[in-house]
Amino acid sequence: MSVVTRALAALLLVLTLAGAADARTWSWLGVRIRDLSEQEMDDLSSRHGLAEGFGVVIVEVMEGTPAARAGMQAGDIVVAFEGRPVTETRLLQRLITQAPLDRDIRLTVLRRAGRKALPVRLVDMPRPMVGEQIAARFGFDLRDSERTPATSAPAVTFIVKGSPAERAGLEVGDVLLQVGDQAVVTRDAAREALSDIAIERPLRLTVQRGGEHVELTLAAPDAPKP
Repeated sequence: MSVVTRALAALLLVLTLAGAADARTWSWLGVRIRDLSEQEMDDLSSRHGLAEGFGVVIVEVMEGTPAARAGMQAGDIVVAFEGRPVTETRLLQRLITQAPLDRDIRLTVLRRAGRKALPVRLVDMPRPMVGEQIAARFGFDLRDSERTPATSAPAVTFIVKGSPAERAGLEVGDVLLQVGDQAVVTRDAAREALSDIAIERPLRLTVQRGGEHVELTLAAPDAPKP
């Protein structure tokens, strides 16, 4: 997978998700992240030394979240979790997920002014974010459809290369009509329906493509590839 593809895929992930089937156990930081590009790694090494040529970029800090309350900023580069080096998005996601909710954890970030340690107290992930994470694990992203303004039906705006969504034939521009047997007419309804999906099982979707209804079955994210 190319650096660009990894970066785009990482933008789908809102911290944090590690694969537990019970959404009530997921901790949440409230940021969007991506991996560093090779050029960014070289720049970091030049400015801060070879030992700092790694990290995860904070693309967006959501309002009212643990990250915002801790003073995290877009552009921060997370380089350590409780002193442990953070080299990629999946590692940071896993560390956040496993962190407790009853005490502060320490994230070390790089800014132009230098290193800064930020204490952060995580919270349970809200249900709408759980729905987004389920979609991300299956390899797609949803936004309100411009084609159907009367209902604001959710449309697929991004497909992760090699993901269950791509292998099942889901396409950018598909308008989501059903999650399993549940009809969805808005993005919020889709996120609510997706939040109840067990990621260890296949996901059935019905989409509108052109003038046709298409039924698709997405393999569980960790299932063997055909």
